[in-house]
Amino acid sequence: MSSLSSTAAGRWLSPPSPVTAPITDPRLRRLVGTEVLVVLTVTLGLSALRSALSLIDAVLQPVPLNQQEVALNAPQAQAGLVDLALQLTRVLQLVGWGALGAYLLIRAGVALRDVGLDRRRPGRDALGAAGLAALIGVPGLGLYLVARAIGVSLTVEPSTLGDTWWRLPVLILSAAANAWAEEVVMIGYLITRLRQLGWSENRSLVAQALLRGSYHLYQGLGGFIGNIVMGLVFGRIWQRTNRLWMQIGAHTLIDVVAFIGYAALAGKVGWLP
Repeated sequence: MSSLSSTAAGRWLSPPSPVTAPITDPRLRRLVGTEVLVVLTVTLGLSALRSALSLIDAVLQPVPLNQQEVALNAPQAQAGLVDLALQLTRVLQLVGWGALGAYLLIRAGVALRDVGLDRRRPGRDALGAAGLAALIGVPGLGLYLVARAIGVSLTVEPSTLGDTWWRLPVLILSAAANAWAEEVVMIGYLITRLRQLGWSENRSLVAQALLRGSYHLYQGLGGFIGNIVMGLVFGRIWQRTNRLWMQIGAHTLIDVVAFIGYAALAGKVGWLP
């Protein structure tokens, strides 16, 4: 039994070598490195910087972290239709971030099927997404509640949108757009490009997980640690299976449950802040 466990652990820690060939031309390597920095600067890397500054500001406040609140989906305007338009604009921005990563991979000669964005196995991808959502979502909620209880996380309100006719579809669209942007950029694009730059599987995995945790720092320590774990699990499963729809689907499910569940249960259950 122990030998089987060690073998399984070894496979998990040492995924198979990717088929992506490292780039050897120095000029092309510099261009790819610059491209990665530019993509991160205009997408989730910039979000990480803003998130870190937001946490610093929260820590400097006289109010304890767990008595401060941060909303993930908040009203953007007083007028209802203007608010709807701004919510959809944010969704479009996230879709654009993911599309940018996918487009640059295609321009680099990497087909989307090579990173697991194809329709070959929708049923298995859907089942994998459901399993991943349960694996990450339930412990993630527990981690958040513990982190908030000990005062190292802010009170996260997944939605403060009013009870409008468009709240439910906007929350679902927001969840799907978040999942698309994060998983395509962080896993499909970033790890593939780091492979081409000669990074090892473990090094690229840890790098994207740390970045993923960093742009959730505005939530506090719980969000940071929870999303690092999520990045490690999602990234390693992708490295072993080369399927990305599972991670996108799981991330969507986690966010849909958080956004809509909070809107339905806020103020009705004692354990939910």
